[in-house]
Amino acid sequence: MTAVSRTAGATTLWRARESARPSGRRLFDDPLADAFLDWRLRWAVRLSRLPLVGAAMPWTLIDGHWAGSRGTVVARTRYIDDVLRDALRQGAEQVVILGAGFDSRAYRIPGIDRVRVFEVDLPVTQASKRSLVLRRLGALPPHVTLIPADLTAPGLDAVMGGAGFRAEAVTFFICEGVTHYLSARAVDALFAHVARAAAGSRMVFTYIHRAILDGEPAFAGAGRTLATVRGSGEPYTSGFDPVELPRYVTERGLVLMEDVGAAEYRERYLAPVGRGHEPLSEFQRAALVERPPERR
Repeated sequence: MTAVSRTAGATTLWRARESARPSGRRLFDDPLADAFLDWRLRWAVRLSRLPLVGAAMPWTLIDGHWAGSRGTVVARTRYIDDVLRDALRQGAEQVVILGAGFDSRAYRIPGIDRVRVFEVDLPVTQASKRSLVLRRLGALPPHVTLIPADLTAPGLDAVMGGAGFRAEAVTFFICEGVTHYLSARAVDALFAHVARAAAGSRMVFTYIHRAILDGEPAFAGAGRTLATVRGSGEPYTSGFDPVELPRYVTERGLVLMEDVGAAEYRERYLAPVGRGHEPLSEFQRAALVERPPERR
């Protein structure tokens, strides 16, 4: 993996580690995750499959810096996989992954090859990902289009239209690990873009609780996480209050379908495989919104 983003690298490492768990204990299988790691991390993940070696690896040191983020990233990956599968079953015609990073859903979700998938991210990230995908798969699958673009720059609609995105088609948008790195204005523009999509289109996005940006000591470990992301050069800049989120979404022409966090992740995913004790971040959440039909 090239040095594109430290947080993207951490997310990829955690997904690869999850995929190395025994089948009855893991939440998902991401066969491409290790392709995005450098050889040292790839070997660490492979060695983690050995019970004694895996138990001795310093995952708890990572948790000390990220305050439950490792478990949350793994659980939210499964959640987003699930809502994506639901959207495909319900007839979504295209998928857009905003700030795609090293997301591999376009290559591993069953049936996704029947729709167009657009991955949008910065040119340097796209170039790195293209190279790594070609190395592992030999070619970019025909249903995948990589769009090198800055989400914060104006003209995203035109850029995507030029790449083949159809504004009239029901679309499923994925915006994972993105909103908290954008300005409030850029987040508004992102929601406006989704609100212009065809009726029935949906977006799943992750966010952080705004309280940690306001300096409120509401969540254990939040200070360590904030220090870690600042130290990586990728500080958090935006967040939402879950209480205010429904109104925010409604004012932008969308409907909030679901808002989930640590409690839901633990109940739905971790407890059923005997991992309900794992630490999760209480200030990182995910939400699903829909573009409703026009009122007549």
